[in-house]
Amino acid sequence: MGKGRILVVEDDVDISKMLRIYFDSQGYEVLVAGRGEEALEICRRKLPNVVVLDIQLPDIDGYQVCRSLRSNTRTSYVPIIFLTQKDERSDKIAGLELGADDYITKPFDIEELKLRVEGSIRRSLHTALTHPVTNLQAGKLIEEELKRRKDATDPWCLLYFGIQNVNAFKEAVGPIHVNEVLIFLADIMRETIEAEGTLDDFIGQASDNDFIIVTTPDKASKICKRVTQRFNNESNIFYPFRIREAGKISYQDIDGVNREADFMKLVVGTVCSENGPYADIMQITEDAAADRRRNPGCP
Repeated sequence: MGKGRILVVEDDVDISKMLRIYFDSQGYEVLVAGRGEEALEICRRKLPNVVVLDIQLPDIDGYQVCRSLRSNTRTSYVPIIFLTQKDERSDKIAGLELGADDYITKPFDIEELKLRVEGSIRRSLHTALTHPVTNLQAGKLIEEELKRRKDATDPWCLLYFGIQNVNAFKEAVGPIHVNEVLIFLADIMRETIEAEGTLDDFIGQASDNDFIIVTTPDKASKICKRVTQRFNNESNIFYPFRIREAGKISYQDIDGVNREADFMKLVVGTVCSENGPYADIMQITEDAAADRRRNPGCP
């Protein structure tokens, strides 16, 4: 994605075209929506790093778009910059109260907007509770999501992924290359949710080797199979040629003992709301871990 993914929500074709050309030349991936509902649909398919949002739109206004993004766990931490002709103090306050991160009025200086976009993305990376390698949501953001799901009436399923034999890979190839594997898996998950998931789906990284996806029961199996098949089929590229030729990993453990292991592959446990009720979120994660040990495959 280069420097990041920007969603421009603007019904003025000339302005949206100008912003797309400019930010594309600056190394960003630029998505454009002319209507509010279209913007929400794009966020479902391709989560942006920042949204530049006009208030006056043909269908729903920018306030409603902002409110919808902030009320959804997956998009609640995406920075929003209001871009509008309105310059009344009350309009600015209304936008900021809804959770917008910044506000700029037309006519605007494109260099100033670029700096605000850069600042919003930089602050979101520093302040969001994300994994330092993959930028997937972690820590309290996962806790908040599981608490919300536990108390919700809509059905859900949690997929609890882990990378088997990753420690053997680290010993044989080196710890720096483990980060490349984690980023690779995170990208597969993002791409899968963008292609197959819903706006309400959630991706998180609970630890270096524990990833979660929360989705609907009807999509869980397809998402799980797509993620695991891609990882298992393509992760061999991270091994040196000599190891790929041997078909196994040979290494010395921390005590100097010679060991062998198979290549990395994903294992997954599944828990769904229909298996509940759950006393707390700890029971959800414990049940998912237990299912991964008993039956480490897709539902």
